[in-house]
Amino acid sequence: MTKFDELFLKFNSKLNDEIITNDVNSLLEAHLQENNRNSVLSECLGFIDLTSLNSTDTETEIVSMVDKVNQFSTHFPQYSNVAAVCVYPSLVPTVKQQLVEPLGIASVAAGFPASQTFIEIKVAEVAMAVMEGATEIDVVIPIGKFLQSDFQEVYEQLSEIKEACRGAHLKVIIESGALPSATSIYKASILSLASGADFIKTSTGKMPVAATPQAAWVMCKAIKDWSEKTGERKGFKAAGGIVSVEDALVYYTIVKQVLGNEWLNNSLFRIGASRLANNLLSALEEKDVLYF
Repeated sequence: MTKFDELFLKFNSKLNDEIITNDVNSLLEAHLQENNRNSVLSECLGFIDLTSLNSTDTETEIVSMVDKVNQFSTHFPQYSNVAAVCVYPSLVPTVKQQLVEPLGIASVAAGFPASQTFIEIKVAEVAMAVMEGATEIDVVIPIGKFLQSDFQEVYEQLSEIKEACRGAHLKVIIESGALPSATSIYKASILSLASGADFIKTSTGKMPVAATPQAAWVMCKAIKDWSEKTGERKGFKAAGGIVSVEDALVYYTIVKQVLGNEWLNNSLFRIGASRLANNLLSALEEKDVLYF
């Protein structure tokens, strides 16, 4: 028995997909509407990693986005500002130079979104992003290695990347839509946490299947189990296809019910999105708002 077999056995990684789907549906039916109120929508604004990850992104566009973040409290003092701005590594210096508000500077790195490059390049890109000012790093688990059960290689890569982060928080994207079952999602979550992840994140948003409530439930269960066994609180980030107010409320409700109120802060809960912020503002203001 390998150390990873022991790890997965310790955390009871065998899960039933049908039961989980039923449990998630019941949870949302029972609790979703109780969270549909303005105070929660404002909270959700404060959980957002305001994201721009387009191949066409320009410095001018990123400056404009950051300026809107800087001016948000002037225009909407009654609501929470976003938690962080998330961009590609080459645009981190632009964010660093322009950002005035005390928010996170997040960068995808390590061969995002496929994670199919050499570990030396992954480590170098992470280190450079941190050197340029990133305070949070989002990387993709080496999915191919995980799918062929090369857990040692996954662990070693993520551990090296964590070391390269230095003081920056590491968010590991398990790309749940590429994983075949709840059991594999749970294993990827536990393996990422064991490798030093500060957050685990659902998706890149670059694949046909992105975040799902079922994957979020499994990942939150892994975080809860990890906390109970180690005493460490790790964060959860939902990302990929999260656009509507209801989307945000779904993930808020899952975090609240599985992990508890202690996780309802932007140190432990994030939502990666580009369009969600305007939709939350529109719901709060009861009119169309296209601020971001």
